[in-house]
Amino acid sequence: MPLYETVLIARNDVSQQQVEAIADGIATYLEAESGSVKKREYWGLRTLAYRIKKNRKGHYMLLGLDGSSAAIKEIERQLSLNEDVLRVLTLRVDEIDDAPSVILSRKGDERERGFRGPKPAGRFESGRGTRRNFDDREEFRARNEREEQQRANATASAEAE
Repeated sequence: MPLYETVLIARNDVSQQQVEAIADGIATYLEAESGSVKKREYWGLRTLAYRIKKNRKGHYMLLGLDGSSAAIKEIERQLSLNEDVLRVLTLRVDEIDDAPSVILSRKGDERERGFRGPKPAGRFESGRGTRRNFDDREEFRARNEREEQQRANATASAEAE
């Protein structure tokens, strides 16, 4: 039988268990049609690139399916009728890779990165979270130093006379 990969995006209002229940429904339907689910990955609640049906986030699920084209069309039809599913994309593939997908492997890399050291102090501070005084800016410090220098020169010349 041909192999397919399906990615579905569910609304952020539903729980992870409800997304798993949608995937279980697909698996039971495929098994009844003499197919199977070869791969199943929950990618988590992710931010969407743009709003879809007033949602800014969605639960992503990847399914590697082995079934007939008629069964896959029926699954797509059922998913498009489901109100909890925002988008579905199904592609025919030559083989289903057993290794974790790129999305999951990248997520693991971010977790392993950990603490990167203290933030260096310098003139390129973002300013978030810290209140800066009006006089802290570089041009005002230079002006104040120049005024102090002029006062010191004036007092020195007054004492010399």
